[in-house]
Amino acid sequence: MDHKVPKSAEAFAEAKQYIPGGVNSPVRSFRSVGGTPRFIDRAAGSRIYDVDGNEYIDYVLSWGPMILGHAHPEVVAAVREAAGRGTSYGAPTRVETELAKLIQKALPSMEMIRMVNSGTEATMSALRLARAYTKRSRIVKFAGCYHGHHDSLLVKAGSGAATFGVPDSPGVPAGTTEHTLTVPYNDEAALARVFEEYSDDIAAVIIEPVPGNMGLVPPREGYLQAVRDLTARYGALLIFDEVMTGFRLALGGGQAMFGIRPDITCLSKIIGGGLPVGAYGGRRDIMELIAPLGPVYQAGTLSGNPLAMTAGATTLRLLHETDGFYARLAEATTRIASGLKAAAGEAGVAVQCYSLGGMFGLFFSGQPVYDFQSAQRSDIAAFNIYFHAMLDQGIYLSPSQFEACFMSAAHTEADIDRTVAASRTAFAKVAEYLRNPH
Repeated sequence: MDHKVPKSAEAFAEAKQYIPGGVNSPVRSFRSVGGTPRFIDRAAGSRIYDVDGNEYIDYVLSWGPMILGHAHPEVVAAVREAAGRGTSYGAPTRVETELAKLIQKALPSMEMIRMVNSGTEATMSALRLARAYTKRSRIVKFAGCYHGHHDSLLVKAGSGAATFGVPDSPGVPAGTTEHTLTVPYNDEAALARVFEEYSDDIAAVIIEPVPGNMGLVPPREGYLQAVRDLTARYGALLIFDEVMTGFRLALGGGQAMFGIRPDITCLSKIIGGGLPVGAYGGRRDIMELIAPLGPVYQAGTLSGNPLAMTAGATTLRLLHETDGFYARLAEATTRIASGLKAAAGEAGVAVQCYSLGGMFGLFFSGQPVYDFQSAQRSDIAAFNIYFHAMLDQGIYLSPSQFEACFMSAAHTEADIDRTVAASRTAFAKVAEYLRNPH
């Protein structure tokens, strides 16, 4: 397949001489699926175009931010105008407040908001704040939920219901993660047992309301409310990591979709309109602990960058003002998920396909997927065959079995029809592999 992308192959070879693995974020390398990563030259609407001139219908959307589609004219125009006035000041601007107000209007739980530069920075800062507020040390996370690459959350689950954190990456000292407890997602009893044992020292529970980094895994009915109830009962804070789900599942994110009010929320992706950004916010009494009001230190030279704030404010304003936006987005997402599932069934390939809001995911598994362990039982080889068969037909999906895919307002019914048609060819190749795996 690489003969179709000689310029991407050349660019990748050169990049590997200067950048570790040739990429600045690991999943972009195609290491899990094999082959040559596509080096992108430009994007517009629902399409991306690589340096070899190939066109793809894009369901990665920069890993979620491009909910309006690529290069939306109003966002591009606003950023150009802002850039003409200067790209960074290191001083406050009115657009920071404008974006904060647009966020707070959609997510009332975020009574005060601090802008940062990435989702990782947002979750790291939120944990520091939670520990300061509660005067406790331990954090509970869920296996398969990703909250950025800071040391204290780079841990994996052990064999029991909960384990002391084991570093998931070399370079992370064991002591850094000793206060991190990991439990299975969608398992209320496991979380209850952790609280019973460590009730006096759990500062916060951090959770993706809908995980997207083990593939898309919906919460069981009532599960998020059970998490909320347990944190409230034991005096721990509930942190919703809505970096991925914020403004994507619904205008108010996962907390609006499921009717849960967290104490702190972390955001990124869509709120930057395609530029690097992050934010965390929550109850006023908690947020007032942050410097300069309080003693919890956190700062950033480029926090509130005027270009990112402008792109984010323009995007969120359009989301607020476009009637029926999320109903149409969810309908389109349901349609593509149903089409993919039907195509797999026609080919006799067992899959689990889930969709919520503007996110969807496909697991090559004959059993329901409800946590990280069940996600890991998926057939990775089958996914890799499917991924490349779709890529060869101009459909750009997340290059990992354990990542979600995304829809935008720019995707048309014709895009969906073409994608489902391509999937029939791809599932046929998977079926052939399953019949003759060697």
